[in-house]
Amino acid sequence: MSQETPSPALRSQRLNQITHAPHERLDKAVKANAPFETRGSYTRFLAAQYLFQDELKTLYNDAQLIQLIPDLAQRCRAEQAKADLNDLQTPVPEPLAGALHNPSMAEALGWLFVSEGSKLGAAFLIKRAVALDLSDSFGARHLGEPVGGRADGWKRFIRTLDDLPFSAEQEQQIDKGAIAAFERFNDLLQHAYAGSAEPVSA
Repeated sequence: MSQETPSPALRSQRLNQITHAPHERLDKAVKANAPFETRGSYTRFLAAQYLFQDELKTLYNDAQLIQLIPDLAQRCRAEQAKADLNDLQTPVPEPLAGALHNPSMAEALGWLFVSEGSKLGAAFLIKRAVALDLSDSFGARHLGEPVGGRADGWKRFIRTLDDLPFSAEQEQQIDKGAIAAFERFNDLLQHAYAGSAEPVSA
């Protein structure tokens, strides 16, 4: 009986709890690479953002998932991130081995939970991007406010997520997907900044 989780905990709250550690690791990695210190550093961060969103394009366009979340396809930010790269005359990065492939519906929702949740944090990031003369119409489109607003879009997504009837196995799959999403972005971030010979401006 001691293993039982208290029933009031919503699925989204549990996902926040179990992803706390990988989320912290990612936050530290982002800060360590100082993406908003120079445009050069920002373009590396943008490359990681693009790769992550591009890997999730198939989920955002999945017919089964769109039945659950009708505006899912419009929520994808891969094209905005690609336009940002073009704005900054930065080549579109080559895909990195290890991308998510053919996940279960529950696992896919774990990945989308992380991707959608990052839009809340993007509200703070775009303020930092302004100091680099970037905006939601140039270079930082993928950090811009989604149609309908950040908070409302997140609440609608979470309501759907929390209301889905899942088996115990599906609960494990969504947990696995959310943790894997944070770990994957961390990998993409390390890859984007690896071998940087660019001097850090004073």
